[in-house]
Amino acid sequence: MSETTSNDIPYEQAREELIEVVRRLEAGGTTLEESLTLWERGEKLATICQSWLDGARERLDQAVEQDE
Repeated sequence: MSETTSNDIPYEQAREELIEVVRRLEAGGTTLEESLTLWERGEKLATICQSWLDGARERLDQAVEQDE
């Protein structure tokens, strides 16, 4: 798993990795330490995804304002 924690990775890549993290956590069978590491990575990926979505919303809002 990549340790990138900023918007250096595309939204789609962060989302796919987040899906995989959730899948692994839901499947179980990992140690407590592995689960904690996955959880922490999932939190970082969720933050990255939210940042991308917030940026997209800002751009859309600006485009709408310019059209008015």
